[in-house]
Amino acid sequence: MKRRNFIKGSAIIGASIITPQLVGCNSGMFEKATNRKVYKVLNADRTKVGTLPILRAFAGDQNDYVSPYVLFDEFGPVACKAGDDPLRVDAHPHAGVIPTTYFIEGNGHHKDSLNYDFQIGKGDFMMFSSGRGAIHMEETGKELYKEGGLYHGFQIWLNMPSKYKFSDPSTYVFNEEKMDVLETKDYAAKVILGELYNAKSKIELLAPAFYFHIKLKENGRLDIPTDPTHNAFVYVINGDIEIEGKKTLSANQIALYQRGDSVIDTFAEKGAEFLVLGGQPLDEVVYSYGPFVMNTRAQINQCMQDYRSGKMGNPDLVNR
Repeated sequence: MKRRNFIKGSAIIGASIITPQLVGCNSGMFEKATNRKVYKVLNADRTKVGTLPILRAFAGDQNDYVSPYVLFDEFGPVACKAGDDPLRVDAHPHAGVIPTTYFIEGNGHHKDSLNYDFQIGKGDFMMFSSGRGAIHMEETGKELYKEGGLYHGFQIWLNMPSKYKFSDPSTYVFNEEKMDVLETKDYAAKVILGELYNAKSKIELLAPAFYFHIKLKENGRLDIPTDPTHNAFVYVINGDIEIEGKKTLSANQIALYQRGDSVIDTFAEKGAEFLVLGGQPLDEVVYSYGPFVMNTRAQINQCMQDYRSGKMGNPDLVNR
């Protein structure tokens, strides 16, 4: 993998490294020669985007271990009261990247310069494929404004391969009919992207990637096979899970795995909820400046010029 190039002034920042905690003797793991080894464990950092509180696990860093993903944010959980002002991220541009949004609870409102204006509900998955550049606005949705409730989900950016960086932008929302679910006595696994055992997502991608939402039951265990040449990482939403090396991964922590082996083993004595993501590394130089993710500094400059000249759309119209 080629190391990432940081540009001065970039809005992309990373997360903090921690020392993994070793679990006691009640281990549910069985070490195998094919187990993936943990490279690093990170704590997600609390910050805000617009008025929305988020936990950021990585952003532009760790590229050798997270590509084809480039940014990972958990938004909320936030308890919204009926009639409260929406939590909002005003109109902003993207280029060269696919921000994906997945709702665990609540609903959101998306509006963009491609003339899309819609509500996104619990369980839905949105891909804002920005290509050569487009603008969008995000906020809590109508249902939360009327009824109140919990607002909780993830915005995770997929990088675009270099040949698609200047493709036409597009927006897609997929409901749960496009995603398979596996359920056993030990776990429930929703396959948002990619394939897990005999479950397969129907969502098409520009390059191989996977994205699983997993709930382990009490004393539940799941062995997750992956391509040894692909990157993989695990983020815990709730509870504690035991991972390789008898380490404990807790809520709002992320484990990045080395390549070279296949199986990611997970076990939860008291039950847990987590995401498993990864895919084929793009092995391309990455230049980023805030919401623009490209392959050269010249491309970043082109994006900035295109945004300023209005080629990506009018933020005032998107904000209305």
